[in-house]
Amino acid sequence: MTVDSSITGKSFLKEIDFSQSELEFLISYAEKLKHHVSDEEQLDILKGKHFALLFEKQSTRTRSAFTVAASKLGAHTEYLSKNDIQLGSKESVEDTAKVLGSMFDGIAFRGYAQKTVEELGEYASVPVWNALTNQWHPTQMLADFLTIKETLGTYKGKNITFIGDGDNNMANSLLVTSVILGANINIVAPDSLQPSEKVMEIVSGLQQNSNSKVNITSSIEDGIAGSDVIYTDVWCSMGEEADFDRKYQLLKDYQVNENLISSINNPDILFLHCLPAIHDTNTDVGKMAYEKYGTVGLEVTDDVFHASYSKVFEQAENRMHSIKALLAATFT
Repeated sequence: MTVDSSITGKSFLKEIDFSQSELEFLISYAEKLKHHVSDEEQLDILKGKHFALLFEKQSTRTRSAFTVAASKLGAHTEYLSKNDIQLGSKESVEDTAKVLGSMFDGIAFRGYAQKTVEELGEYASVPVWNALTNQWHPTQMLADFLTIKETLGTYKGKNITFIGDGDNNMANSLLVTSVILGANINIVAPDSLQPSEKVMEIVSGLQQNSNSKVNITSSIEDGIAGSDVIYTDVWCSMGEEADFDRKYQLLKDYQVNENLISSINNPDILFLHCLPAIHDTNTDVGKMAYEKYGTVGLEVTDDVFHASYSKVFEQAENRMHSIKALLAATFT
């Protein structure tokens, strides 16, 4: 597969940074690296490259995916947490970007403010990849649409339904990426947790060149009708713990459970979740939810999470394969 030269040297700060053809290439390239290129062949693709993982937020999948992906391609990574450097405290983002850009070949940033990763991209002089901010989660999208393609054969024309907090980074990213790639997207959320006007302005602009249908609704029955993919996320992201009770009261009727899945009446339904998921009482948050509200699981029940139509662990593995494609394409 010939690498799309338009991606070479390019930062990936948000989904709209890449065109439809560029995103489609990355998804196809990830599929190729996963199934058709041996580990030995991949090892020299990024030999001698060094990447900084600049993480303000904790991470399981994203950190692991970048670390293993880089290693499989012959590159090295250095993990820099908020306690390791002085980003924003004693050193500005601009100064940090210039320093790291002079030493590393690329920077992955996972943190809070989109402004921070945008500044890193502006001043680093090397490619910068958004590994999650409060507004966007673009590398997750590569894995998600790869998983949809692998499971359903295509994502084009499929009906993707996100249920839960429609004003978070996952809902934002699914909205924008679905419209770019030609999937239909439903956001099912309470009125007070629906996508912002700013995000909807971006979506409206993208729709002018897309056949995607967009449905934003508080009605679960209306939103899930005809769904091919049901997607949910935790109700409280990192940094929102103080808002837990309010979010629970707003979202308790939006749980993905077997009754909801059965009502869709689609034998080929696919369930996705970017993880971590609160689906039982085997975590501190799960125990707290049970003790406080008497519920086992929050955004999804355990039977759905472990059902045959749930591909959450394949989706998690695909984080690594899709990030391999992103890293390789950036430097090829």
